[in-house]
This record gives sequence, structure tokens and C-alpha cells, in this order.
Amino acid sequence: MIGNILVGLVALIHAYVVYLEMVLWDTPRGHKAFNLTPEFASASKVLAANQGLYNGFLAAGLIWGLCLGAAGFQVKLFFLSCVAIAGLYGAATVGRKILFIQTVPAAAALIAVWLGW
Repeated sequence: MIGNILVGLVALIHAYVVYLEMVLWDTPRGHKAFNLTPEFASASKVLAANQGLYNGFLAAGLIWGLCLGAAGFQVKLFFLSCVAIAGLYGAATVGRKILFIQTVPAAAALIAVWLGW
């Protein structure tokens, strides 16, 4: 139960990131969320949308795992691992903030699902 709630939370976080990267990237809200200058946001808008699409696939995989119920155990573990690894890479290459926004929730959900909570 707790594991599924955390998986849902991670999926919601990623759905919001999709919205930020694909829709709000080149807006004041997107600039603030990602600490961007308007010039950089404008120049990188297409790349951000592509990145948003990948985040959407992560969210979709987590939702798929939830929809499968007990049979989705391995699907949830796989996609949570992908999210955690992507978060570690993002924290190492972009900024430490990603560690707390992406990796920590994914790791907590991964542990909860693994333990059957």
C-alpha cells in the first residue's frame, strides 16, 4: 500500500516535470524551475521537450506497473530503478537538487515496493 502510494507520487512528479519541460520551459515558470535565462530556454526548447518525453515514458511505466496490481512488481522495480539512476546522473551532471527531487523519492518507493509495504 505505502509502496504503491510512493510509486504514484514518483509518477506524478514525473508527469509534472513533463509539463514543465514540454510546455513551460520557455516561460517565467520554467525559467524559475530550472534556473534558466530566457535566451538559454529559447535556444534549448526542443531539447527540453525531448527530455520531457523521456520523463513521460518513465511516468507511464510507473503507472503501468500500478495498473498491473501485484503482477506489476517487476515493472515497478524496473522503472523506479530507471528513475533513480537517471536522478543520480542528473545530480552528478546538472545539479544536486535533482538528487532530492528525483532520486530520493524513487529510492524510497523502490525500498517500499521491494519490502512489500
